[in-house]
Amino acid sequence: MRTYTVAAGLVVVAIAGSIGIVFAQKGLPWPMPAGTQSSAASAASAASAAPVTPAATTGATSAATTAVASAEPRPVVSQAVSQALGPVAAPSGDAPIVVAQAGAMPRTAPATATPATAPKPVAAPAPAPANPNLPPLAGPAAVKGPACNNPGALGVSRTVQIDTSGGPGFGFEHFKQFDFLQPGEVVLTFDDGPWLGNTPAVLKALEQECVKAVFFSIGKHATYYPEILRQVYEAGHSVGSHTWSHVDLSKKTPDEQKEEIEKGISAVKAAIGQPIAPFFRFPQLKHPPEAVAYLGDRNVAIFSTDLDSFDFKIRKPDQIVARVMDKLKKHGKGIVLMHDFQHGTALATPTLLAELKKGGYKIVHMVGTNGLQSMAQYDAMIAKNEKLPTAGSGRPISSVVRTIEQ
Repeated sequence: MRTYTVAAGLVVVAIAGSIGIVFAQKGLPWPMPAGTQSSAASAASAASAAPVTPAATTGATSAATTAVASAEPRPVVSQAVSQALGPVAAPSGDAPIVVAQAGAMPRTAPATATPATAPKPVAAPAPAPANPNLPPLAGPAAVKGPACNNPGALGVSRTVQIDTSGGPGFGFEHFKQFDFLQPGEVVLTFDDGPWLGNTPAVLKALEQECVKAVFFSIGKHATYYPEILRQVYEAGHSVGSHTWSHVDLSKKTPDEQKEEIEKGISAVKAAIGQPIAPFFRFPQLKHPPEAVAYLGDRNVAIFSTDLDSFDFKIRKPDQIVARVMDKLKKHGKGIVLMHDFQHGTALATPTLLAELKKGGYKIVHMVGTNGLQSMAQYDAMIAKNEKLPTAGSGRPISSVVRTIEQ
């Protein structure tokens, strides 16, 4: 019985093999059970729809291939980097381009794909104010001043406008970032005024040679002689500030530093009646970091110097002129620090201007892009300071001061 069963099985296998050969020769599909046809067709369709690189197919099953093809690609290179690098050129020849994707295996793109076009650059938004609680720069920082009536004057060779955003520093003694002067160019600066007699003498010498300068005024002095400081401003000079009382800010607390700076700004603005130049010079050229940072928030440029005249020590006019000219010959250019408060400087200024003209030097005038606004709370302090009551107040000047001899 077992022999007949084995023989029957061999016959069935032989018949099935013959039928299989016939189907294969004629290209006919092999009939499959109904439950397996749909799943096999789906797998074949998915596999044919997603071509993959040889590296991706090695050792991978058809199920893994289907998962790769259906994954959503995410760009590895951000748009910002793409803008910086520009479009990537397609390689030459027929080699396919492999596009890297996050979260999926590499897959090929057609060899005829064209490189992506780089997006157009977009202008960066304007930076926000460093401190929104501080007043922004606004209004003119200087006026043009009267016309020059001296055809042979030294004059101003060029005027440069300074964007003081963030508090840039000038003067190579402390700040070496902005070397904007050309050989032979000079910026004249005067500190500590206004002062009776001396500042008007400096103004007169500058006017005769049609020269413009930068003045760093002490707040208290501005309250003493506001009419003189107005003359400085109306002559077309840049008027910055030099603290309220010329104290060493490195010995003050941050709050005291701020008050000294702001009261100085308020006093100078009250004197000229306009926003002042956004320029500041530290007394004794000492720069405490907290005060430097605060001026940066205020968008105020900080001035040091290239050539210090030491006119507060020398005092003699001829020696002041010699000191400045010797340093100019050595350095070839620079921002010069002098003091319109000093009588020796007032006497030296006409001679210094003549020597500059004789030596072929050119004057550069620095102005701010916008004016520096004061703050109301410090304006109130200055107004209160000016109205302090004194004994005998209210009397006319003629009853207090009387000329008895001339």
